[in-house]
Amino acid sequence: MIRDDIKAALVVAMKARDTTTTAAIRLIQSTIKNRDIELRTAAALPDDDLLITEVLQKMIKQRRESIEMYEKGNRPELAAAEAAEVEVIERFLPRQMSDDEARAAIDALATELDASSVKDMGRVMAALKERFAGQMDMGKASGLVKARLAG
Repeated sequence: MIRDDIKAALVVAMKARDTTTTAAIRLIQSTIKNRDIELRTAAALPDDDLLITEVLQKMIKQRRESIEMYEKGNRPELAAAEAAEVEVIERFLPRQMSDDEARAAIDALATELDASSVKDMGRVMAALKERFAGQMDMGKASGLVKARLAG
């Protein structure tokens, strides 16, 4: 489980006195804990690894936006700190599909679902999220699905 990997990595970082990694992992754990608290009243809980993957992807997206703003604001030291956090966070994500692998998965899924037009995009995206959550960027996947169904 990803949660166990994060705990083990924190211990290793603390023993190595790696303050940057330790701080980033503690931030990850804090964000996951907040998400757990939000879901206490939820009727159905998502799979733990899926939940953590969503949290990590959101954290990376936030940091990339911050990096962009810091670079525009001529603050390279803050951008570098955010980039270091992104590197730590990415260690815990499952391997992401390449564009070619994503296209192949989308083609196979569209054929399986007999999706032929853009009207079927919702069904294809729902199936993609169900089968490949955490393995592909759904923002990019949306564009690939649209291109596949339009062409």
